[in-house]
Amino acid sequence: MTIMENRLAYKLRVVRNMSLGLMKEFVDEIHERTGKNRLSIALDMVHCARRFGSGYHDYITYHFYELTDPYRATYMTRMKSKKLMEYMNDRDAASIFDDKSRFDEVFREFVARDFLDAKNCTREEAARFYRDNKKGFGKKDLTCGTDAEILTMEDFADSDAFYDYIKKKEFTVVEEYIVNHEKIREVYPLSLNTMRMITVIDDEGKPQLFFAAQKFGRDGRFVDVRGLHAPIDLETGTIKFPFHSGDTTTDDFYTEHPNTGYLLIGFEVPLFEEAKEMILRAAALIPKMRYVGWDVAVTDRGPVIVEGNDYTAYDYMQLPGQQEGKEGILPDLFRLVPSLKNVL
Repeated sequence: MTIMENRLAYKLRVVRNMSLGLMKEFVDEIHERTGKNRLSIALDMVHCARRFGSGYHDYITYHFYELTDPYRATYMTRMKSKKLMEYMNDRDAASIFDDKSRFDEVFREFVARDFLDAKNCTREEAARFYRDNKKGFGKKDLTCGTDAEILTMEDFADSDAFYDYIKKKEFTVVEEYIVNHEKIREVYPLSLNTMRMITVIDDEGKPQLFFAAQKFGRDGRFVDVRGLHAPIDLETGTIKFPFHSGDTTTDDFYTEHPNTGYLLIGFEVPLFEEAKEMILRAAALIPKMRYVGWDVAVTDRGPVIVEGNDYTAYDYMQLPGQQEGKEGILPDLFRLVPSLKNVL
């Protein structure tokens, strides 16, 4: 399938999956926020979809209902994100990021912890991991943490019981359990709290750190998915904006952690410079992957890569309330990768 055929197929899937009910919900929500006529909102949504490749979520998330077209044109949208990935990332190389066990092997230096290929391991290999670790973290491919599980070895009768369990659960990989740096645990101790660090390999072939956000779990969850997030100042490693709730269609922001009360504005990410240096070296390892979203955990021993995402979310890089001005990320991206102007 050619790139053009692939894009057409993607557009057809988007049209098939369009929900008029969801569109009506968003139209009603925007009407409540602004008082604007519902029909004019719906027509403007269609205009933005046609001209800027935006979906319903894009329209409400970025407050397109408040922006003129010149500003709207600066935002990464659903269709532009699809084109970006096709242009920047080699499909064969991207398969490394979709297989968690293979990813751990390729990026072993940066993963920097014990791991078990749960999909292909023997009983002997599982027994070795069982003996060497008190806790593990089981993962599956392409599930965004929803099927992940903390595995405590003493909960199993023996290594055979451990082996049988990970096979039954169909984990792809089981990794040594990661413990956050003490400063990060002070904010929220129940989950592994990671940074999303997005790297871009520019048109000269040099890796650049384009964006970073700190994430924290909440409400008793042990993963930071659907938790809080805020951009990190790339020069200072500090948080300057309120944290967002995680549901980017809302305008829910926090200056304190909702469970611990920890003051979030001004938080300084520990070992941020070390994390930047590490992630740029990792990005250079596969130069055909020019746009990657890395999840990075800072531990007392230093930063480690948790996983890499070849199709990384774009919404929290350009949220109202977490940026200066009204522009999206495209002008900054074009400065690094001028060739993208002919693609997006």
